[in-house]
Amino acid sequence: MSRHAVGVALSLRLHAAEAAIDTALAETARLAVLLPAARARARLSATVGGRAFDGTAAAIGALAAARSHLVETHTTLAALARRLGLDDLAIGPLDKPEDDIPIGGGVAPAAMMKG
Repeated sequence: MSRHAVGVALSLRLHAAEAAIDTALAETARLAVLLPAARARARLSATVGGRAFDGTAAAIGALAAARSHLVETHTTLAALARRLGLDDLAIGPLDKPEDDIPIGGGVAPAAMMKG
């Protein structure tokens, strides 16, 4: 298997992992939003459900930490791809805040400020 093929496989898995973490984070945040309303609708005391609130908050923290670790992994793999001459893999499908020119089809920060 060529280095490029290995890089493509890693890139696909990395982007899938990033999307999965983002989805899990969003769904867990939605759960956190619903918990107080559910408690109130069930006409339960404010003292009920504390562990559920704490567990959900801890899950959000853990998912945020996992996301940060994946961002570090992404940065490391992108640097390695550039060193190996696989610049097309280092770019990825999404624009980054530091991109001057949109690469993945999004809007560059400078373009957003103009209009």
